[in-house]
Amino acid sequence: MKTIFARLMKDESGATAIEYGLIAALISVALITGATTLGTALNEQFDNLSTYLSVAEDN
Repeated sequence: MKTIFARLMKDESGATAIEYGLIAALISVALITGATTLGTALNEQFDNLSTYLSVAEDN
């Protein structure tokens, strides 16, 4: 029983899986933040283009 407990204490595969999970979560947060920022900028550009085309159409 003592050997099994000692072997479990030395096993770091669970810790490695948790570390990979945390890295994946941080990458996901970065991607979501970047996509949101890009989406906002694109939305603003299309709004400006729409306004420009509406004004040009009226003239």
